[in-house]
Amino acid sequence: MLDIQLEEKEVTRADIRAYYESGAKSAKDVKIGLEYERLPIFRVTGRNVDYYHELGMCNLLRKFARNDRWDFITDDFNIIGLQKGHQTITLEPGCQFEYSLSPKEKISQIKDEIEKIDSALNPILEDFGISLLNYGVSPIVTYKSIKLIPKHRYKIMAKYLWGILSDVMMRETAGIQCCLDYTSEEDASRKFVLANKLVPFIGAMFANSPIRGGVETGYKSFRSLSWLNTDNDRCGFALNLDEKFTFDTYIDKVLKTPMIFLNKEDLPIDVNGRMNFEQYMAKGWEGFLATMSDYRLQANLCFPDVRLNRFLEIRNHDCVRKDLLLSLIAMYKGLLYSTTAMDEVEELLKEFKHLDYSELRYEVPRYALQARIKHRKASDIAKELLKIAEKSLKEQKSNEAKYLGAIKSYTMKGLTPADEILKNWHGSWNKDVKKMIKWLVKQNA
Repeated sequence: MLDIQLEEKEVTRADIRAYYESGAKSAKDVKIGLEYERLPIFRVTGRNVDYYHELGMCNLLRKFARNDRWDFITDDFNIIGLQKGHQTITLEPGCQFEYSLSPKEKISQIKDEIEKIDSALNPILEDFGISLLNYGVSPIVTYKSIKLIPKHRYKIMAKYLWGILSDVMMRETAGIQCCLDYTSEEDASRKFVLANKLVPFIGAMFANSPIRGGVETGYKSFRSLSWLNTDNDRCGFALNLDEKFTFDTYIDKVLKTPMIFLNKEDLPIDVNGRMNFEQYMAKGWEGFLATMSDYRLQANLCFPDVRLNRFLEIRNHDCVRKDLLLSLIAMYKGLLYSTTAMDEVEELLKEFKHLDYSELRYEVPRYALQARIKHRKASDIAKELLKIAEKSLKEQKSNEAKYLGAIKSYTMKGLTPADEILKNWHGSWNKDVKKMIKWLVKQNA
């Protein structure tokens, strides 16, 4: 144990602050990142793909790695993902298939990278009879029939995370995370607060999970509902939106959050909420002292709507088809990579307080754009945000305003992808979930 401690020095609060300060980029170097989860299903049955099946995700990863020269990511010798350079393909707890792409300067580069990986992957998916659904929640199978992949941390998390829908969140849902850079603590602070205010509106625009377990749920984003009912100690807003935000504000939040586990010698050590990180820094745990690696793990086990890293992770969006995915990235790039656009967003949202956003978060899963914030419809705000983003992208002269077209066709009518699904559900599909799945599979083509 003593040797382990010598590998990395004891962390101080100053070290943690310096970690976030080191994330600042020059204005000319800011980029966009993406994490993109999809739901693997067998095309014939529509049921979720299991890790252990002969035609399951373990063997799929093994074959893809061999064909396209990716390296394995393992946990106790089990394949849980692949890596090539700075890009990874990983499995989430219920076998959700995630791309984590290296940051790009242009949206077109993200589009090209997804298409490149998909092009190499598609023949193997075809051989295995698997489709990756661009959808936010498991359409047929519920968590009770979805096994966790063999990753130690997921077993500990599943046991620890509280909330009536935490198992749904872990095993059934698929989302999209947009990552943006900051140029200073002041810039990070401004973007962080604005991103938190934007998430309920943009999450509503891209709502895409109304059918779960073969039935209509009454929610347009059941995935969002699952997050509302998962461990409020570490989910939701990471700050009071009426108060000033700094790196220290965020560090305080992470330090006071109960710890789930530590990772030592590549093995998790269960803490199970018996202390928070602040206490760990002061007292240690079972002979271990807090290190920077421990802090990074603790920060990654916090799941707020917007997470501070050496960049901003904007997390709470349903998985949607690829053209809408590009719209999502374009929304955030247009709104948060322009000082003028941020001024306009702040002016648009100036009447709303923290309590208004908190109430909106609870309205959005059920009503999406028909939710209300004070006396206004979310759809009215979303339309204005879309206009600001479009104008901003045109002023950036990046030729990227075109990527907003896919979501514009919904938002300007007050609709979401979920509304299109529900219309078909009560229409030509006649509430047949297999018809919905065929439609979703066709969208992947």
